[in-house]
Amino acid sequence: MNILIIGSGGREHALAWKMKQSPLCTNLTIAPGNAGTELVGNNVDIQPNDFVGLANFCLQNDVNMVVVGPEEPLVNGIYDYFTSNTTLAHIQIIGPSKDAAQLEGSKAFAKNFLIRNNIPTAAYKEFTIVNYAEGIAYIKTHTLPIVLKADGLAAGKGVVICTNHIEALAEFELMIQQSKFGDAGKKVVIEEFLTGIELSIFVLTDGKNFLLLPEAKDYKRIGESDKGANTGGMGAISPVPFATDAFMKKIVDKVVQPTINGLQKAQLTYKGVIFIGIIKVHDEPYVIEYNCRFGDPETEVILPRVENDLVEIFNAISTGTLHTITINTNPLAAATVVAVSGGYPNEFQKGKVIDGLLGNDLEGTIVFHAGTAHKNGQVVTNGGRVLAVTSLCDDIIGAAQQSNYMLEQLFFDEMYYRTDIGFEFNEA
Repeated sequence: MNILIIGSGGREHALAWKMKQSPLCTNLTIAPGNAGTELVGNNVDIQPNDFVGLANFCLQNDVNMVVVGPEEPLVNGIYDYFTSNTTLAHIQIIGPSKDAAQLEGSKAFAKNFLIRNNIPTAAYKEFTIVNYAEGIAYIKTHTLPIVLKADGLAAGKGVVICTNHIEALAEFELMIQQSKFGDAGKKVVIEEFLTGIELSIFVLTDGKNFLLLPEAKDYKRIGESDKGANTGGMGAISPVPFATDAFMKKIVDKVVQPTINGLQKAQLTYKGVIFIGIIKVHDEPYVIEYNCRFGDPETEVILPRVENDLVEIFNAISTGTLHTITINTNPLAAATVVAVSGGYPNEFQKGKVIDGLLGNDLEGTIVFHAGTAHKNGQVVTNGGRVLAVTSLCDDIIGAAQQSNYMLEQLFFDEMYYRTDIGFEFNEA
């Protein structure tokens, strides 16, 4: 098969790395890709939202399958663009329809879907400029902390947790009155704060059948001990020690199956992956969010544990035969540690030369490129999250230590990474 992966981050490098291993994969192209994806495939300079450019490339290069990495093209309807065009309809496209992608594209849509299908989630209300005054009154009497979410896509920055009412009122005004998140914040979802520990669940579905990939736990805060600003993710581990068989059964029975049933009931076409952000509250699973694609950096930690042929799985998703697949998981533990640019998640510089990528191979460790590019024959930084280093070992601590060791061999100016990923599970 000739395969096109859309995207340019660590998630896409991990997908490319895994799919290249399949005997079904003849040619692999990544649009636009990064310096790492060039190691396993061919990059082409087409942006994820350039549907015409992507379509022309697919037709000119006899592409059989398109795997969509980032959320924006899915929310913008790339699935519908391909499947509604007679010249493109033969191409397998892995991802949900535009309507189904609202699970990520609209927080209000997702919350309404959860409530309608009796799936456990935090209590909430939604507000716009029309009922702005009601929102003010609602915030003033709401228990603390309080969570404000921009309804639309905000590059992972649209969620604010406020510990006092003055802060919450200020953020509410910034979102709706001052357009802090642009159009994404024209509607704001306000919900109760849930206390617990988080878990990332990845559900593969062909619209009817579903499979679970290995679970993961990611680390959002920039600082050690989960302090500081929220980021796109500083690392991840898999498996997750508190995700026992009993708890995972609760997730399947109370969250996953009702989600699949709800999609069918609403006649929403979904052929891809559903990321479900879970929080464990008093041994019960509650849904924090849906994403309509693989998470990042969780993809980099779960795919090395999946022993199946990923192209074969995606083919089964497209053809509605996912029930014929059984997921085989490597029993080793995995830990991913992300190296970021100085200043991230705020302002940072690009173009820093990365040293140590060649000649430092370590058995059981994979360096996934996220924000990288080639410049003057060198690999340089090209984003906030630059590298995601994944290691497999007998336990989480060993895997994390190995990833940290690998990062000690790498260098770019103002490089930063957390050294405590996974260490809360150290039983010593």
